Amino acid sequence: MAAGQWRIVLDEAHQALRTTAEGIPADGWDLPTPCERWTVTQVLQHATGDQLAFAAAIVGGMGPEEDPFAPSGRIEGDRLVGLRAALDASARAWAGVADDDPPVRTPLPQGALPAQVGAVACALDAAVHAWDIAVATGQPSPLHNDLARPLLEVARQIVEPLRNYGAYAPARDAGAQADDVSALLSYLGRDPRWPGVEQ
Repeated sequence: MAAGQWRIVLDEAHQALRTTAEGIPADGWDLPTPCERWTVTQVLQHATGDQLAFAAAIVGGMGPEEDPFAPSGRIEGDRLVGLRAALDASARAWAGVADDDPPVRTPLPQGALPAQVGAVACALDAAVHAWDIAVATGQPSPLHNDLARPLLEVARQIVEPLRNYGAYAPARDAGAQADDVSALLSYLGRDPRWPGVEQ
């Protein structure tokens, strides 16, 4: 990955999550998602908590108020306030990181990671949960091959230990002809043809 490319990847992933969340229809919050047993609301809560956790790991401050891996499925008031604040906090935290900094603290089991690996790990979380929400609510997929390619590169470096924590399902066979988006989703244990995804 070229120096500084991680900033572009992270910005696009953050925007993807923000845009898909803002596109959730009024009757879409309790719909099922590709995250087994989680509704759209729960995926949003999880994604929000993860962005807060990255920000807190880098600069300190408040992390998520509830366990991102046990989202309640209930958000009082404006459902997007928390996500917007979390994305802003994450972006500010990463803005203070340079390519040549020492390894950056992360909330992942691996701990500190090189800047570009940690930032793209943060982007991976945002982008893939944006996809979860988009396909669950009938929105266009925010993933495309140019975004999926660096995400998959970093996913292959960090995901295996995370499967032991239940963060990802076992990898699926994407097939030899899979594009980068399908390869990424399959590696993360998702079905690229999940019900509702336009082919």
